[in-house]
Amino acid sequence: MIELLVGLGNPGPEHALDRHNAGFWLVDQIATAAGASLKPERGFFGDVARVRLGGRELWLLEPSTYMNRSGQSVGAFARFYKIAPQNILVAHDELDLPPGQAKLKLGGGHAGHNGLRDLIAHLGTPDFWRLRLGIGHPGDRAAVIGFVLGKPPQSELKLIEQAMEQSQAVLPHLLKGEFEAAMMQLHRSNRGEPGKKSGSPPAQG
Repeated sequence: MIELLVGLGNPGPEHALDRHNAGFWLVDQIATAAGASLKPERGFFGDVARVRLGGRELWLLEPSTYMNRSGQSVGAFARFYKIAPQNILVAHDELDLPPGQAKLKLGGGHAGHNGLRDLIAHLGTPDFWRLRLGIGHPGDRAAVIGFVLGKPPQSELKLIEQAMEQSQAVLPHLLKGEFEAAMMQLHRSNRGEPGKKSGSPPAQG
């Protein structure tokens, strides 16, 4: 079961609206919905809150290091509270999914994502859960850095927010360890045809 939800992003107001901060956006929404506020914890190099969802406790963590040092925060937190990697869910922006899609997966590589790369190094394993929040791809590898550090247009932001709402809806399953049910519900809610009024892109992979 998931005990810790980590949102990845870069600290500071200059990055607050970046696509790269999609993980922060999700954690902020969950905290707000639960009536909680994230507070700085210097020992964990991040902002922390504890919320209660569906009768179960969940830690929320936003590393206040920059993205490429996210593992320093998550590693320190997991060691202190003795949380196993397979009980950690990391929400992050995903270039390989279009806006409006979110996917759950356990393990895998980092696919060039610096936050995931550092997490794998600090946790000593890639076997933690990931919530991949689609932000789309600029189409040119050379344009990726500027793209992830840029603000999405309102039309894309609306789709990303829709995917975050669908992700929040499966949290009760994740807190009970019902991973298959969570994946089925989330991936089914992502399905759609291009051009439909719902704005949901087609399911991938």
